[in-house]
Amino acid sequence: MTRSDDLPLLLFDRRARRWHRDRAARRGCVEFLHREVADRLIERLDDVKREFRLALDLGAHHGALSRTLGCRPGIEWVIAADPSFGFLAQLSGSRVAADPDLLPFHDGSFDLVASILELHWAGDLPGALVQIRRILKPGGLFLAAMLGGATLVELSTALIEAELIEEGGASPRVSPAAELGDVAGLLLRTGFAMPVADAEKITVTYPNALALMRDLRGMGETNALTARRRTPLRRATLARAALLYAERFGLLDGRIPATFEILLLTGWAPEALNAEYGTGAAKGRPGR
Repeated sequence: MTRSDDLPLLLFDRRARRWHRDRAARRGCVEFLHREVADRLIERLDDVKREFRLALDLGAHHGALSRTLGCRPGIEWVIAADPSFGFLAQLSGSRVAADPDLLPFHDGSFDLVASILELHWAGDLPGALVQIRRILKPGGLFLAAMLGGATLVELSTALIEAELIEEGGASPRVSPAAELGDVAGLLLRTGFAMPVADAEKITVTYPNALALMRDLRGMGETNALTARRRTPLRRATLARAALLYAERFGLLDGRIPATFEILLLTGWAPEALNAEYGTGAAKGRPGR
């Protein structure tokens, strides 16, 4: 496995993010959202009538996508990439410690790059898309699902209002996420051919806000913003947030909804870039 920590990022604390994912892997990962999104992404891959011999699972998490890709006809080799050694240690096959801000692969290495719920952690999303296009072979496919701007809007609203009431000010608690229109434009600007972007929403219900927060911790999706407050939420603030959440968004059965907006992205590496990608790894295997 390889890893590099020399890339300066201002938006996210990469060390904190890895620690959160390692903790999730160690304590028993909450997998339901990744499994659901992986199924939806594979449904889109089923519509593509061609084979992809070499595939990268970018942001492998607990391995739902890697395992499915490995069983598909035509796919001979899947590389699982994740910033967490904890998750990678639980997977089999080829694994690389990496995140979308710094991809340690040669140009033109893969026929398919697939990613679920990872790119919203990119500190430089345009740069990450450029790197993904670079490591695709000419005519290779990029297929991804990432969290969009409407994700956890209920939780974000409750936390901000609770902090304003209890502490007289608010700190960033939920990561900013891309909007559909922005991502669609980015695919085009970063050189993908035939780009497509659309959105779906998944709503999950919980008995209370604390149960939702436990699941987010179990997914490894807790706050890793560089500008975050480094102290835990005060008990009074947390209690106020839970109360506001239930008052503002509570359902008739007493449960609360949590919205996850999923942005689904598709793009192709243009065939015309064949000369640029002529330095791909030997014998069709990704470079090391």
